[in-house]
Amino acid sequence: MIPGLWSDHDSLILLCIDAVSRIIELCAVLVIFGSIIVGSARYFLIKKPGVLSGIDQMVGYRQYIGQWLLLGLELLVAADIIRTVALDQTLERVAGLGLLVLVRTFLSWALVVEMEGRWPWQPVRE
Repeated sequence: MIPGLWSDHDSLILLCIDAVSRIIELCAVLVIFGSIIVGSARYFLIKKPGVLSGIDQMVGYRQYIGQWLLLGLELLVAADIIRTVALDQTLERVAGLGLLVLVRTFLSWALVVEMEGRWPWQPVRE
């Protein structure tokens, strides 16, 4: 194999991996933004028969947004993992990824506690 050709091939692969991680990040932003738009319309603009009380409506809205926010956070973590593992394997970047995953994991747990009233590892209450 020609060394220059292999280097170009490597660059193309790294460029594709970077593009994939950015697309996943964009999807995460769209999921979060879209859930706010759809959730707001669903809970505040569209009137249904037997409309929920204000408090019930707000609880439903928060749970809807929280579920989609959890998905968005998971997608952001996936994009960060792809970028760090494939593109930038420096100790500083890996430590940054670890801290970022730790913060996002805490946010995810806090959202589960807020939405379900239990820690993620506790069984569902009946």
